[in-house]
Amino acid sequence: MNAAHGIAPAEAALPFAEAIGQFRAAHAAAATFTVRNPATGARLADVPDLGRMEAGHAIDLARKAFTGWAARTAKERCALLRGWHRLILDRQEELARLLTLEQGKPLAEARAEILYGLTFIEWFAEEARRVYGDIIPTHAADKRLLVLKQPVGVVGAITPWNFPNAMVTRKVAPALAAGCTIVLKPAEETPLSAIALHALALEAGIPAGVVNLVTTSRPGDIGEVLTASHDVRKLSFTGSTEVGRLLMRQCADTIKKLSLELGGNAPFIVFDDADMDAAVAGAIAAKFRNSGQTCVSANRILVQSRVYAAFAERFRSAVATLEVGDGMAPGTGVGPLINAAAVDKVERLVRDAVARGAKIVQGGARHALGGNFYQPTVLTDVRPDMAITGQEIFGPVAPLMVFDTDREAIHLANDTRYGLVSYFYAQDMSRIWRVAEALECGIVVLNSATFSSEATPFGGVKESGIGREGSKYGLDEYVEIKYFCMGGLQG
Repeated sequence: MNAAHGIAPAEAALPFAEAIGQFRAAHAAAATFTVRNPATGARLADVPDLGRMEAGHAIDLARKAFTGWAARTAKERCALLRGWHRLILDRQEELARLLTLEQGKPLAEARAEILYGLTFIEWFAEEARRVYGDIIPTHAADKRLLVLKQPVGVVGAITPWNFPNAMVTRKVAPALAAGCTIVLKPAEETPLSAIALHALALEAGIPAGVVNLVTTSRPGDIGEVLTASHDVRKLSFTGSTEVGRLLMRQCADTIKKLSLELGGNAPFIVFDDADMDAAVAGAIAAKFRNSGQTCVSANRILVQSRVYAAFAERFRSAVATLEVGDGMAPGTGVGPLINAAAVDKVERLVRDAVARGAKIVQGGARHALGGNFYQPTVLTDVRPDMAITGQEIFGPVAPLMVFDTDREAIHLANDTRYGLVSYFYAQDMSRIWRVAEALECGIVVLNSATFSSEATPFGGVKESGIGREGSKYGLDEYVEIKYFCMGGLQG
């Protein structure tokens, strides 16, 4: 073992091994937990298993750093964020490989995620200089009325394992641009990407204490510290609705500002006037990206009765060609699920659907590779009363449902407590407007499976969350609005 940074021999070839070793050395007194490759089960690294005391210390560091960071000009914060952006860009391939090793997604998807994550840093670096206030026409001759936007303060951020790079940059970049400091807790399954990003932020010159990282195998403990702290004035969380609901309750005593990006149950609607080739390709992308482990994955594929049989067969044929394997292997289209519990959940949902009358037309079982791999699966004859239509599948299983009328499609799409994204394929313009306006969700996507952009607001309605990330609206989540009334101004 390298005594300087505590790097074990097995970690030496790992991208950012030095940064991981330095982070562990900085917390030498802490216990550690092991991060494993979900494709092989191999140990990747041991990282500090920090607890309540360390989380409290991180909050204290963020509180002390806040005054100085908020006092910097927007131009200075912009320059530092741009420096972070450059360093990530220079080492994007290493970051992508690290991401695939700890998360499992195909390397091509990991590369795309690194570039996607970079867009948030670039966007919010520029937006730092556009936190504009207002001057309001006065109601009295001796008064002037102003609105100021000021940083909310210390931010607590909790990020998920399915996008361990982009979800970090999507929260850290706007917080820093607004003048906030941050305490970040990455998912215990994928902390290595966060450690690498943190190391590059420090290398870029972002002062110590502005970005603070807490790795842990006990997320509940850290969540309780963040939510109970009066010094933490905002919490941003991406994850399950169940955990989001708990964090929201815990924040009640300190009345924090909240951003919650929670679960989804996305409908993917294929109308009878759709371009069938485009709809099949879109359904493949929307369902099987990251092995179906995204909150915007197509969870229910609704197909109009006139084209149902044709779509089902073409879709099944396309799914049959998907290559399953280790994300680091060339040609892999579908990687492993994150852990054994995820495979168990998918297996349970498929078994329940089949017991209730659904038919397996493709896949439907654990993959021959074993471990955390599951076959890309297509189910037909799925009904709304099956568990698979009411829960986030978070796996490579596509349930197909049939509908007759536009009204029925809208009812089925909205018949969920979630409301993050809805996809639909159609050509008739009056149908397009009618459906888009009727869907109960934060994001509507027409004739496409891709939609995310740093310039557009991401977020849901109902139990899919509160607030928006990305875009000019995302920056507003990290500021408070202060009304300033100046009196006694005699002419």
